[in-house]
Amino acid sequence: MSSRFAASAAALAAALCAGLWFGGHPSDLPGPVRDAFVDEHVAAFSEAREMIEDNYFREVAPDKLEDSSIGGMVEFLRRRFDDRFSHYFDPKELDLFEEATAGRFSGVGLSVSEVKRGLRVARVFGRSPAARAGIEVGDVIVSVNGGSIAGLDSDLATARIKGPPGTDVTLGVLRPSTGVERRLEIERAQISVPVVLGRVVRAHGQRIGYVEFTSFTTGAHGELRDAIERVEARGARGIVLDLRGNGGGLLREAVLCASIFLPDGEVVVSTDARTRGREVYRALGNPLPPRPLVVLINRDTASAAEILAAALRDQGLATLVGTRSFGKGVFQQVIELPNGGALDLTIGEYFTAEGTSLAGEGIKPDVRAEDRAPTRVDEGLAAAERVLARELRDGA
Repeated sequence: MSSRFAASAAALAAALCAGLWFGGHPSDLPGPVRDAFVDEHVAAFSEAREMIEDNYFREVAPDKLEDSSIGGMVEFLRRRFDDRFSHYFDPKELDLFEEATAGRFSGVGLSVSEVKRGLRVARVFGRSPAARAGIEVGDVIVSVNGGSIAGLDSDLATARIKGPPGTDVTLGVLRPSTGVERRLEIERAQISVPVVLGRVVRAHGQRIGYVEFTSFTTGAHGELRDAIERVEARGARGIVLDLRGNGGGLLREAVLCASIFLPDGEVVVSTDARTRGREVYRALGNPLPPRPLVVLINRDTASAAEILAAALRDQGLATLVGTRSFGKGVFQQVIELPNGGALDLTIGEYFTAEGTSLAGEGIKPDVRAEDRAPTRVDEGLAAAERVLARELRDGA
């Protein structure tokens, strides 16, 4: 082989590697080259694993090496694209995740959102084990049973907190205002939390319906519609819809909930995925008559809750009050793997009806009002009531 030919071959190999590194894929290569490239990489991976199994000074189980290899790929995606929502579940973690999301386990009575250090407490349900233990909104759970949950998928971290009623779980709880971390041993209990709570209040001389909406689970749109109709039947002239601490849920439920308010056919949200293309989701008809509406949001309003809030504002149907929302903006798919584990992989982005991405930015409220947790007054709700009462007076 001449030096010129060898140099050309080396340059071709370098170019192919560079192309793949900067965004290409082996499937884009010509057939023979693709097969050789893939075979070479598969062989290199297999050989490296065998070398570790045979020669490392500690015995390592093959399945642990496989788990760490998959986890390493996902960790690369997380760092490279600042994606903290993609995760790998090994087989045991997947079982735990599925048990928790299927509702077979109980918990301590918290609603949470994912942050870098663990789980930030978005809501503490009344008379729950968490409330009795003194956990407050804004606290950050940093460990479960002595193990750090920093960077862990929120569903998996939540699953570790859940367990059979009557069993104990130890939580490391950090209070950001003081910097003090406490270890709390809490007994799990069966927690029954309604998705929607509604009541009529009198504020600033007006009868106002207050509707607290906690999660976009299957059938939630029907409960939300019923709650709004009930408070209006009791004389409410306008609605405060509280989405604070609502971490979202099912995309279909977000569309169905928006359909309670939006005219038939109006755009609720669109999604864009590299493998699926762009999809547009529209309101499905039969909305309730328009009414003055204020939506409460905060930094724990995420995902489907952001979709609903943005749709209502984009269509001019609601005033948003509170603080900037979470800014999820992307959605994931759980893809099971042959080893019994699964990838919880980010596969696309959400866009508002106006075409704005929420990723990392969130929704900025029309009226800023921050609830200061240590106080007895709900400043956010008070601000929402003032805004709604003013709209009712102006529209009278």
